Amino acid sequence: MRKIKKILLILLVFIVILGIGLCAYIFHLKPKYEGSLSLKNIEKETTVYFDDFGVPHIYANSEKDAMTALGYVHAQERLWQMELLRRIAPGKLSAIFGSVALKNDKFFSGIGIEEASAKAIAQLDKNSPSYKLTMAYLDGINQYLEEGVTPIEFTLVGVKKEKFTIKDVYNIFGYMSFSFAMAQKTDPLLTDIRNKYGATYLKDLGIEGEFNTTQIKSSKENTEEYTAIAKSVAALLDKSPIPPFVGSNSWVAGPNKTKTGKVIFANDPHIGFSQPATWYEAHIVTPEQELYGCYLAGTPFPLLAHNRDYAYGLTMFENDDIDFYQEKNKPGDSNQYQTPNGFSTYETRKKTIKVKDSSDVVLTLKSSRHGPIMNDLLERLDRKNPIAMSWIYTQQPIQILDAVYGLSHAKNKNDFRKAVQLVAAPGLNVMYGDAKGNVAWWATGKLYKHNKGVNSHLILDGSTGKDDIVEYLDFSKNPSSENPKWGYVYSANNQPEAVDGYLYPGYYLPEDRAKRISGLMDAKSDWNKEAISKMIYDNTSEVAVDVVQHLVSNIDVNTISAAEKEAVQILQSWKGTNNLDDVAPTIYNKWVYLYLKHTFEDEMGEDNFNLFLGISLGKQVIANQIKNENSVWWDNIKTKNVKETRKDIVAKSFHQTVVALQKQLGNKTADWKWGEVHTLEHEHPLGKVAALRGLFNVGPFASPGSNEVINNLFFGLTNEGKYYVKGGPSTRRIVDFSDIENSISILPTGQSGNPFSKHYKDQAELYNAGKFRKMKLNKDEIIKTSTKLVFKPKA
Repeated sequence: MRKIKKILLILLVFIVILGIGLCAYIFHLKPKYEGSLSLKNIEKETTVYFDDFGVPHIYANSEKDAMTALGYVHAQERLWQMELLRRIAPGKLSAIFGSVALKNDKFFSGIGIEEASAKAIAQLDKNSPSYKLTMAYLDGINQYLEEGVTPIEFTLVGVKKEKFTIKDVYNIFGYMSFSFAMAQKTDPLLTDIRNKYGATYLKDLGIEGEFNTTQIKSSKENTEEYTAIAKSVAALLDKSPIPPFVGSNSWVAGPNKTKTGKVIFANDPHIGFSQPATWYEAHIVTPEQELYGCYLAGTPFPLLAHNRDYAYGLTMFENDDIDFYQEKNKPGDSNQYQTPNGFSTYETRKKTIKVKDSSDVVLTLKSSRHGPIMNDLLERLDRKNPIAMSWIYTQQPIQILDAVYGLSHAKNKNDFRKAVQLVAAPGLNVMYGDAKGNVAWWATGKLYKHNKGVNSHLILDGSTGKDDIVEYLDFSKNPSSENPKWGYVYSANNQPEAVDGYLYPGYYLPEDRAKRISGLMDAKSDWNKEAISKMIYDNTSEVAVDVVQHLVSNIDVNTISAAEKEAVQILQSWKGTNNLDDVAPTIYNKWVYLYLKHTFEDEMGEDNFNLFLGISLGKQVIANQIKNENSVWWDNIKTKNVKETRKDIVAKSFHQTVVALQKQLGNKTADWKWGEVHTLEHEHPLGKVAALRGLFNVGPFASPGSNEVINNLFFGLTNEGKYYVKGGPSTRRIVDFSDIENSISILPTGQSGNPFSKHYKDQAELYNAGKFRKMKLNKDEIIKTSTKLVFKPKA
């Protein structure tokens, strides 16, 4: 008995020691929010106040010192995120994740981002303030890398620390620029449809912009190969550890639209959700400048920001800046291809991809005059029909560093406009408002034209030159609006009005959000911060209500069951809201999915149909196909001797909807609540491992909102009847120039990417409920609600 007690005592002591050790390790991993540290290369003492949500307020004697401190505190919260982001464009994920990331690495290493970055860096002015401040920021990151705590992800995955360089900054911007683009998902699919079924089938998809009725007002052959491109790139982006930019809303109310006569600025860029979230907020105060901004991991200047003088933000322009060209090889010689001036030799280069726990992979990459040959980068493409990708980002001068520096250091609207012009790609709607009462919107991007009749939404002919770009437009031709007479500017990824009679082609999203925003803004002229904060969380779709009426009009209510009649009544009384307790959205989304499936899948096939649902055309078609009684798509090509009509398809889909919901959620329609099927979980790359999910992931939450409402918590339509939120507002920001010190924002989870920090997920429930917190500018208030970390010059 005494021996057993002794064993139990030893076991207890061991458990206690293990527990103490684990607690000590966790405490050791937490970010440092108070005390003092020594930093090399700062000239004077720099103080960082971390407020009650972990936002650093950096007070420095010079901007260089502030940027070094920013790099350090940004790294202590987001080093893992920085590491992932810098690895994507050069194809270095396989080195830490193994062969599972090889497809991703092959693709991105081949499309030329790394080479374009090197070329841009070689042309930098090393004496420019943008370069010097970037180097100070990188110095701060690298000092944390050397002296700070190693993130737990580095330990679990086995990542070796390597210094950050300015090339990493450019590669990060390059990846984000590519993730905006939609052409790689859309053009190959449309070409496949045209080649299989003819141009009539394309006409009903609105590819000439027919569906884009709510426009932003300016004041000024082997077809299966094609879809392999679309499906492969879509899969790569969907599985990326860093999610892509997707959409966004922004509106800026001018003085004559607000209660106080001062500008109110609102912005919520839509990005795929991940953990940690996209943005890191920081407030910098120096004798020369003050700025409160939202920063991408590993980049020195904010893409969203404000101070006491002006505010800016962005949405995606959705313009077409990628074209695909079918090249024609010389008969008998696959090293040469046809050009308008005879045959040319493909450029080739070799790249090595390091793969964890495996041998290196050596790629031989080909490029034509149009760009990299996709067949070498994606599986399932043969080498007989080479397809090249032409992308503005890698072809035009990359001045992104000077651009974002200029946006964050503008002294007035004219300075700001000059900085906007430096962005050749990606296409962005850059939004602006200031304390002087100015509001403005400019579309960035180097816009261009083809010959008349060339449809850039299809795979183009690379051999003759007739489909080549014939003109690059001056920035003055870009859509824009400054201080318009209607009193506000807005953008919601919808089509801008024509400039000089030219409607710029793109992959614009449905008019739902644009219609809602412009309708609300037109309706009143006494907006204040509180009303704007409700509007940015608005989840009503007027378009969905209209779709319902067209759907229901195809149902014979005299022949349907009692349960189906109840479902119809719920839909007919629906106001278009997507609240947790609403039942109508559950019925609506199931019905829409089945109506689209029975309309398009017989021609497209299952894989292509699922791809179609995820691109802008698939979203545009929801509200428009139902109005087109004579569409060729209604007939099911697989049913011989029967020609289906719109009524057949819609009625069949409705019957299946009710049966499916009864099976999934029960016979009582009151139980079909939106919150039961629409859920949000913020996933960390390591949270996919079941044992680590509880540590790294945030959620799940029952979620309000929906596709294409202002509170755009979007999801894919699937047969499952569960709507897992893929992304949404990456921040909601409202800057009120009548009360600048009480402007507000919210992040989807928290400031920190460290799972042991109290700021890892302390905003998640507030975000889900549509609440906000202050973006503090008042120093006295900041000091009262903050911990203090002092950086001292290292002797």
